[in-house]
Amino acid sequence: MGKMLIHLLITALAILGVSRFVPGIHVDTFTTALLVAFVLAVINLVVRPVISVLTLPINVLTLGLFTFILNGILFWFASYFVHGFKVDNLMAAVIGALAVSVLSWFANFLLHTS
Repeated sequence: MGKMLIHLLITALAILGVSRFVPGIHVDTFTTALLVAFVLAVINLVVRPVISVLTLPINVLTLGLFTFILNGILFWFASYFVHGFKVDNLMAAVIGALAVSVLSWFANFLLHTS
């Protein structure tokens, strides 16, 4: 339970940081970023496995590069559920999702929470 909270906090900080540097991603407060991290966790737990299976043929054809687009779509999808979190377009969503993933991975690696 403690590791999960740490992961959510790290992801929330990554989302907040990305919103400052990636044009097209807007987060109002840290509380909003924390809610976005929770919504992304639920989406990745429930929706992502189904979407991954359905898009497997295109993912195979693109040698896995479609995964970046899928991550961006799910990141963008989270903006529909959280007020105060806005993603302007798919390109911003893809870049934002990639940046959040890299920042979260790096912070988890440094803190040894994986």
